[in-house]
Amino acid sequence: MKICMIGAGYVGLVSAACFADFGWNVHCVDKDANRVEDLKQGRMPIYEPGLDDLVERNSAAGRIRFTNSLEEAVSGSDIVLLAVGTPVRRGDGYADLSYIFQAVEDLAPYCEQNIVIATKSTVPVGTSREIERRLRTLRPELDFAVCSNPEFLREGSAIRDFTHPDRVLVGVDTSRGRELMDRLYEPLALRNAPIIFTSRESAELAKYAANAFLALKISFINELADLCETVGADVNEIANAIGADGRIGPKFLHAGPGYGGSCFPKDVSALIRTAREARSPLTIIEQVEKVNLERKIAMARRIEEAAGGIVQGKTIAVLGVTFKPNTDDMREAPSLVILPLLQSRGAIIHVCDPQGRKQGKDLLPGVEWFTSATEAARDADMLVALTEWNEFRAIDLEEIFQHMRGNVLVDLRNVFSPQLAEAAGFSYSGIGRGDTRYDERSQSLEINKSATMN
Repeated sequence: MKICMIGAGYVGLVSAACFADFGWNVHCVDKDANRVEDLKQGRMPIYEPGLDDLVERNSAAGRIRFTNSLEEAVSGSDIVLLAVGTPVRRGDGYADLSYIFQAVEDLAPYCEQNIVIATKSTVPVGTSREIERRLRTLRPELDFAVCSNPEFLREGSAIRDFTHPDRVLVGVDTSRGRELMDRLYEPLALRNAPIIFTSRESAELAKYAANAFLALKISFINELADLCETVGADVNEIANAIGADGRIGPKFLHAGPGYGGSCFPKDVSALIRTAREARSPLTIIEQVEKVNLERKIAMARRIEEAAGGIVQGKTIAVLGVTFKPNTDDMREAPSLVILPLLQSRGAIIHVCDPQGRKQGKDLLPGVEWFTSATEAARDADMLVALTEWNEFRAIDLEEIFQHMRGNVLVDLRNVFSPQLAEAAGFSYSGIGRGDTRYDERSQSLEINKSATMN
C-alpha cells in the first residue's frame, strides 16, 4: 500500500516512520519547507528516543519520503492519514479543527477512487462525519471512506507504544474502510496486538475518555498526597498498595506537581466543552482541570514556604523543566506556571534539563541554563526536582550539597530517598511523604479525633 501522512509533527512523524518500518510505502507531507528539508537531511524536529535511527533506516530503504507537495503525497495513495494539530481554540477551550478542515480542502483535488481517509489527530466526536460531509461537497463523484484512528502514543516511549500497543482503535462504518484499515495494521495483528473496531463516534470519544481518565488518576493521587502529609502517611506506599489492585493498576499514580504536555490539558478541556454543548456535563472531569491548575500554583507556594516564606534574592536550582522525562516538549509543563511565579517574587532561577533548553529558552525568559546539575546548583540556596529524568536519579547529592550555599531540597517528583538526602546534609521535603512540616496539623487532627470519640 501507499500511505500518505499529512503532518510531520510528533504523531505524524512517529507514525509514518513506524508504518514504513512495517514495509509500507509512506509519503509524509508537511507545509513547513524547513522541516521537510531537515527531515531529508536526517535532522529530527523533535526529540524522541530512537526516532532518528528509525527514520534514517527507512529513508535509506526508500520506504519513507518527505515532501511539501500534497499532490505527490496524495496521488495514488490507498490511505490518507490526517495528523495535523488540534490545539485548544482561543476563547472557548474547544478543539480548533481549522487545520483538519483545511487539510481536507487541500487534499480533495488529488483523491482517487476508493481512497480511505483516517484521522490520527485527536478530534471531537462527530468530526469524521463532518469531514465526510465536506469532502462529499467538494468531490460528489468520489467513492471514499472516512475513519477515526486515534493514536495512544506516550512521548518518550512512542515507538514502543506504536509497535507494541495495548490496542489499536479504528472507528469505521464501511466495509471498504474496514478492509483497508485491517490491512494497514496487519503487521501488528500478526503479533497478536488487539485491533478494536468501533463506530466512528465511539473511537473519537474513547480517545478523549482515555486521556481524561488518566488525568483523573493523576489529580486523584496528587490530592491524596496532600492528605498523606496531613495524617502522616506515605503516598508512595499507598500508590503501591492500590496499584496492585488489577482493577486500578499502578500507572499514573505518581504524585507530583500536576500534569502537562500536548495531550492531557487540551483533551480534558475539549471533552469538557463537548459535554457542555451536549448538555451532559462531566463535572468530575471539570474538577480535574481545576485541581490541576491549582496544583501547579500550590507547588510554587510550597517552594516558597520551604525557603522560609521568602524567595526574594534567593537562587533556586531546578532539575528538569520539560513536562516529563525523555522529551523536549514544554507544552503546558508545570514549570511554565511554577518558575514564573517564583521569578515574580524575586527568585533567581538556575535550570538544568537534558532536552528542555531548545524550547524553554523562549518560554522561560530570565532563567539561567546549565549543562550539569552541579553547575546549576553552585551557590544556590535551594534545589528543586521538577522533572524525573533518569540522569538526576544518579547524581551525587553529597557533591551537589558541597557546591550549594543553602541546604533545602524540594523534591516535587519524589526522585530522591529522604534518608540519603538528609544524610548528605539536605533539609528534605517531598510530596505526600508525611513531612514533619505537618506535625502540628497532625497533632491538631488527633486532638479533634479524641474530642469526637469522647
